[in-house]
Amino acid sequence: MPEQRVVDADYLLLEAPRERKFITGAQAMAEAVKRANVDIAIAYPITPQSEVMHLVGDAWAQGYLKDYYRAEEEYGAMSAIAGAVRATSGPGLLRGLEAIVSWSGHRIPAVLGVLTRVVNAPLSIQPDNIEIAYLLHSGMVVLHAENQQDVFDFTLAGFVISEMVDVYIPVAVCTEGFFVTHAKGYVNMTPEDMKLPPRDPYKAPVPPTDCEIPPARIQRDAPVQKSNFMSYLIHAVWQQEVWASNIRSMKYIYKYLRGPIEVVNPDAEVFVVASGCAAAQGREAVRYAQLEGLDVGLVKVKSIRPFPEKEIRQTLKNAKAVIIPEHNIVGWLAKEVKAVLPDNEKVIGAPRVYGGMTLPVELIMDEIYKVLGIKKEKKVVV
Repeated sequence: MPEQRVVDADYLLLEAPRERKFITGAQAMAEAVKRANVDIAIAYPITPQSEVMHLVGDAWAQGYLKDYYRAEEEYGAMSAIAGAVRATSGPGLLRGLEAIVSWSGHRIPAVLGVLTRVVNAPLSIQPDNIEIAYLLHSGMVVLHAENQQDVFDFTLAGFVISEMVDVYIPVAVCTEGFFVTHAKGYVNMTPEDMKLPPRDPYKAPVPPTDCEIPPARIQRDAPVQKSNFMSYLIHAVWQQEVWASNIRSMKYIYKYLRGPIEVVNPDAEVFVVASGCAAAQGREAVRYAQLEGLDVGLVKVKSIRPFPEKEIRQTLKNAKAVIIPEHNIVGWLAKEVKAVLPDNEKVIGAPRVYGGMTLPVELIMDEIYKVLGIKKEKKVVV
């Protein structure tokens, strides 16, 4: 049994000393779980998250978790989650989606690790983040990690945010499978002998055992579920409260993650807006552009839900063009940005790669050259 002492959440996340380690994204998520004082981890391994739950299982065996449950399949795993941590990916997420979308309404303070990959047919296990689009209307907080450091920080903060009494909904911590989970990066970690305070169920905004108060009553009473005035009223009010809780999480995202966006070169003429791994490629494109004397900036979006509408509008109000590279075919981030900008014709939803392809910086540079009217000579080596 490891010797760990409970420390205040603000101290652990904001003030505790950190040690630099060179680890994978999978290791970073598991290390965050070790410091989160988790009640139970629920596992049904599927690539690329199998290593996370293997490492969490090791942590349980070492005494860092109170319990570890191996589910029989995806739907059963998602249904078993209550105040627990879960890592999943690709088809595993989609197979459990019916259960997942009930979590916010049931006010479950869970942390969902979403390590993305291609959705099957034809069969593939390569990186692609289209599955994040399925989470955007589930009611939960959705964070998108760029690298191994983000995975550690977002996961640990996710436990704190999800248990805030004015939030108390699940937090999804998403990152690209393989590109982050199986690659190593430097992570500044809090001490292993410190952990968050345990979850206090008496601070839940809705007592889960009180059958006269939603959401427990919604489960029990047939009249509430049918098409009558009571049903309309209860369900409408409850959905409003879930989304209000989602919005209220923003102040904690500011407190523990230094805000929902990161801006590089805030007065730039052209911006690259990206989340997850695409933000890393966008960061390199901005560096290349600045070496060429081009006025280009970066907006890294950390929080997809709640979406930083005011922050995006303020940062991009004077931009000539907004380039949004993504690791999916539908361009869900471009749609989100377009929806909040009054002059959204300047948004360029490109480049996009999918099916597991990498995102070369040169593709982003091509879009930068286009909007700035720069013609680059293409050289072909024979």
